[in-house]
Amino acid sequence: MVTITVTLSEDHLEKLQNLAKQFNIPTEELLRVSFEELVARPQEDFQKALEYVLDTYKELYKRLA
Repeated sequence: MVTITVTLSEDHLEKLQNLAKQFNIPTEELLRVSFEELVARPQEDFQKALEYVLDTYKELYKRLA
């Protein structure tokens, strides 16, 4: 197993922690399961999800750049 580090804004971390609380699982587990689900999806579904995320956060990414 490999460990990686991800940088998140405080706002995103708070939202992630709240979601994990709703599912009554550790935050790290929510991230792991989410990643596994993303990787398991067919390529077309992944592409659609990626485009949605990029479009949704386009302004945020521009401000962070």
